[in-house]
Amino acid sequence: FWLSLIPFATAWLGENHFSKWPTALYGVALLGPAIAYFILQGAIVRAQGRDSILARAVGSDLKGKASPVLYASAIALAFVAPLVSNLIYVAVALVWLAPDRRIERALAEVEK
Repeated sequence: FWLSLIPFATAWLGENHFSKWPTALYGVALLGPAIAYFILQGAIVRAQGRDSILARAVGSDLKGKASPVLYASAIALAFVAPLVSNLIYVAVALVWLAPDRRIERALAEVEK
């Protein structure tokens, strides 16, 4: 569901030249999938157990926990400094652009 809101929020943000309400809505559209990812990951780890390969690979998952916090702070900042909010959105996207090889490494260690 949350991913379906991103095209609308992106279009509104582009049409209104990064004004405060479209910037805040864009943040909400990004915060939703971030929270859903966090919940899904937690559910999978609980289902597999805390000693599972995935639980060890994910570890503390700094990116997964920091993203919703950054999105929430950017939403609040959107009403004061929309440009800063958009820079935070870009920064989070760039962090996720880097491949995360933790699961691959954990699986490779098990195969050894």
